[in-house]
Amino acid sequence: MKLIVGLGNPGKEYQHTRHNVGFMVIDALANKLGVKLDKRKKGGLYCQTIIDEEKVILLKPQRFVNLSGEVILEIIKYFKIDTNDVLIVSDDLDMLVGTLKLKAKGGSGGHKGLDNIELCLKTNEYKRLKIGISNNREVDTKDYVLGNFSKEEQEIINKIIERCADITIDFIRLDFIKLMNKYN
Repeated sequence: MKLIVGLGNPGKEYQHTRHNVGFMVIDALANKLGVKLDKRKKGGLYCQTIIDEEKVILLKPQRFVNLSGEVILEIIKYFKIDTNDVLIVSDDLDMLVGTLKLKAKGGSGGHKGLDNIELCLKTNEYKRLKIGISNNREVDTKDYVLGNFSKEEQEIINKIIERCADITIDFIRLDFIKLMNKYN
């Protein structure tokens, strides 16, 4: 069983913010697969589906990004998922809007949600798909990540979200090294 998690903040006021690109990817993936995230358990909104005969859970934690690790840990325990079968989709301030990077492990880069995941899973060895949201050092980081994309940025993000939905499907189909070689 695989778990694909998109990070974001619950609530309409955060729906289109930079910090919610993970949620946006999960929504695009669910749409592409024709499924709805309509179940709630352990603080998460999720659905189960099958991709190429593999059971897959799509998850949007329903606690704020900085506490998402708690939800992820509970879902991993409940469904008995190996951390090697988890992919975390998140925003990254240090990458330009429209860029993406797959990583098999590593530090959080200051991302509080990834910090919490590492704390809860007791490892930084989990797979991630990072989506660039750029950074504006003239704006407080919290205000920036909770802000909306400009019209131009949103056009770029819409394209990258669709590409990331395809990448998450390939996460099910390919060995992670092959996945990184294909998309990085």
